[in-house]
Amino acid sequence: MRNTEAAGTTGVVLAAGGGARLGRGPKALLPYRGRPLVEAVAEALLDGGCREVVVVLGAGARDVLAAARLDGCRTVVNHEWQSGMGSSLLLGNAAADPRDHVMIALVDQPGLSSLAVARLLSSHRPGRVTAAAYDDGAAAAQGGDGGLRRGHPLVIDASLRQSVAATVMGDAGARAFLRSHPELVDEVDCSDLSSGLDVDTPEQLYLLD
Repeated sequence: MRNTEAAGTTGVVLAAGGGARLGRGPKALLPYRGRPLVEAVAEALLDGGCREVVVVLGAGARDVLAAARLDGCRTVVNHEWQSGMGSSLLLGNAAADPRDHVMIALVDQPGLSSLAVARLLSSHRPGRVTAAAYDDGAAAAQGGDGGLRRGHPLVIDASLRQSVAATVMGDAGARAFLRSHPELVDEVDCSDLSSGLDVDTPEQLYLLD
């Protein structure tokens, strides 16, 4: 893994979930192009320009550490991972350098590339949240206007980290803050790079080919 040292942004990979709906163990260990998925996501953040990467583990943390090469990252273990994604976001935010912006990425998003990471970092403006957005084909199929669907990763400006953290509860992550402050959110179209879909059901495992 390569650290580009290009920006004051810490990447945070939320990789603590147990993957109960998939029934395949922790999503971090799902095989993706010959290696654990968590490796690929962490590498995309590093190669895309994050100064460092913090990987938040939880379910099966020992197994993940034994199987995945994360020596280029810092790892922290969320012992309260069953409380929801929010606790992992808070732990990752606390572990990041307080001077940095943070880029929040989900471990179950196999389409994440270093190109998307670099695009978000270069688009980020001070005092704002920068979120990847993707073509909303589902809305168009149902007769809607289509448009963009906000997703991950998202960059939280250093000046907003404390405010975002104060709103985090349960499994909602930063959703409450984003809904309350839409005027602070910039969406960056990444539809040409990925569908932005994550893996939540056995039927979606085809995304990992």
